[in-house]
Amino acid sequence: MPRTTDELILKKIDQILRILAAAATAGMKQREQIALLSRAGLQPKDIAELLGTSSNTVRVELVALRKSNDKRKNRKKKPAAEE
Repeated sequence: MPRTTDELILKKIDQILRILAAAATAGMKQREQIALLSRAGLQPKDIAELLGTSSNTVRVELVALRKSNDKRKNRKKKPAAEE
């Protein structure tokens, strides 16, 4: 069954996305890769496919990243103790 032009274009875009994601995250730890790809707007399922891991692993890392970011924000909001 021949593919439509749209399907072929989408396949090529997907291939380009995978190459760019691999290049942009080369040398990073997995958590850093997940954070960057998530900020780029990719869904956990797509990130997992790009990194060769499970979507559950990606979700767990995203939750951990959000918790650590919340802790940092809370530390910045607290006023210095008066002496």
